Amino acid sequence: MFRTLAEETVASLAYSGVGIVLMALGYLLVDAITPGKLHELIWLNRNRNASILVASNILGVGIIVVAAIVASEGKLAQGLLYSFAYGVVGLIVMAVAFLVLDVLTPGKLGTILVDAEPHPAVWVSAAVHIAVGAVIAAALS
Repeated sequence: MFRTLAEETVASLAYSGVGIVLMALGYLLVDAITPGKLHELIWLNRNRNASILVASNILGVGIIVVAAIVASEGKLAQGLLYSFAYGVVGLIVMAVAFLVLDVLTPGKLGTILVDAEPHPAVWVSAAVHIAVGAVIAAALS
């Protein structure tokens, strides 16, 4: 079924709103599980580790939202619900994966990931965030 430009515009704005809310929740979640304040670490201190960590979380959420849009097959209400529900599930799984990785690795992962010195552990954690997003996205199809 063909939708009008107005319908497509409304759908795109609605999905954007859900995506922004989920990305903000992801940012707050990362801020909660890592020491310090992310806004200071990233914007004032230019901390690359913290930036990579947040960016990977946002990418993981974006992957989930895109998959939910595709899976909704043009059904706006269903797509918005799927986007939000699976996005929240993704954020929870990302947090759990972070905690599991913290248990399995030496030191406090949160402290390592916001340290001013570059650390390879941030790339491992980033890969986990993106992989979780991809797994949740695959569950939608």
